[in-house]
Amino acid sequence: MSVLTVNVLVNQAIEKVWDSFTQAQQVQNWNFASPDWHCPSASNQFVEGGEFHYLMAAKDASFEFDFWGTFDTIIPQQSLHITLGDGRKMEVFFEKQDNQTLVTENFEPETMNTHELQVMGWQSILNQFKKYVEGE
Repeated sequence: MSVLTVNVLVNQAIEKVWDSFTQAQQVQNWNFASPDWHCPSASNQFVEGGEFHYLMAAKDASFEFDFWGTFDTIIPQQSLHITLGDGRKMEVFFEKQDNQTLVTENFEPETMNTHELQVMGWQSILNQFKKYVEGE
């Protein structure tokens, strides 16, 4: 199966980037692709074998879904290996680059949307993450 990749360089130390990515209460502040969406609830059991559940919803209440998965492997401040709720695999890598952190997500695509659309959506979410962590 093919794997799609998105990444972003965050102008913050790896410790802050890691915490912002892995703490559920922070995920709510950035886990959406556009201003007309939000993440009204987020929870995770941040241990190997633990699940996360991030509710992604249109602000007008026209659509919502539970983006969820299981943490297969957690290497603090380095990587996350995840099985999503539909069985697809996802990896997130955190790489220190001077005083910045490169976040790279590799994910198996789903079959309902084009690869281009999926990359655009996941990249938009990572861009929101960057804005949040950098305090913009």
